[in-house]
Amino acid sequence: MDESVSNTVLPVHHHAVESVPCCASHLGSMASPTSTGMSLPLPGIDDEEGLSVPADLPPMVDAHVHVFPDGIFRAVWRWFDAFGWPIRYKLFADDVIRHLLDRGVSQLVLLHYAHKPGIARSMNAFVADLVKRHARVTGLATVFPGEPQQEEILAAAFLQGLSGVKLHCHVQAMPANDRRLFPVYELCQAKGLPVVIHAGREPWSANLPCDPHEICDVGRVERVLQAFPHLKLCVPHLGADEFAAYVELLGKYENLWLDTTMMLGGYFPFENAFAWVLRRPARVLFGSDFPNLPYAWDREAKAIARAGLPDAVVERLVGGNARELFELRLE
Repeated sequence: MDESVSNTVLPVHHHAVESVPCCASHLGSMASPTSTGMSLPLPGIDDEEGLSVPADLPPMVDAHVHVFPDGIFRAVWRWFDAFGWPIRYKLFADDVIRHLLDRGVSQLVLLHYAHKPGIARSMNAFVADLVKRHARVTGLATVFPGEPQQEEILAAAFLQGLSGVKLHCHVQAMPANDRRLFPVYELCQAKGLPVVIHAGREPWSANLPCDPHEICDVGRVERVLQAFPHLKLCVPHLGADEFAAYVELLGKYENLWLDTTMMLGGYFPFENAFAWVLRRPARVLFGSDFPNLPYAWDREAKAIARAGLPDAVVERLVGGNARELFELRLE
């Protein structure tokens, strides 16, 4: 397993790509351009955690759970401790899975991302092994955009049992409509497999390898949806911070989903994130971002339980929509 990572998990990579005018050297002196309260670093919250998923929720799918090989996990934690927020659950991959399943989460979708070329193949094999060893777990593959043999890397990952692709515009320093991603989109569209891509502008940090406010916006995602009309595309964090625009896209494109990761628990200062869920409840799914959280693992599950949502909305939000997108069977 290639775990030769530096003290930060976010190195700068220079590529000739479409509209990526960013590098860490000029970000260091920039002030945050955001007014949403999502600029990093942010504090942790010492809230009480429960022993299980709230009893009045239907079977829950956590569609946004991160796993990495041990060395990469350590590097992720170092970056967050220095520049993001204090990680409350410093657990390695097997313990991440056991923590959630033992507390009543029904099914997990495991996500990871390659922060540099040359490591995706071994990372995918690592996640495929987790899927084989744990019941009720689905895993997505990753690839570094434009690296040699990226299509072959993904084809091999799918043969190993992985069920889609995770990409991260902030970490991989590319916009959603970067042409290096088109072969990935084409492959997933042909196979009917979803792509989960962190394409929203937030959270912002001067310690990212690009300025996400320059390379991320809802218009770039719409161009992907137009170019690949049968691609199943999921944007995490409700598209933060362009919430209204992403919800509007849900009304225009049947192949777009959003997940709620970190948006429902009151950690960020939004008036009422549940209002966005209620606008398009058929294509919004729950995710937690566990284990890289600054608060209790069940904070958002408890927020859903007390939100007073209609039963049909809750069922789709916490399980039904994820089972549809990732083609999961109800266990």
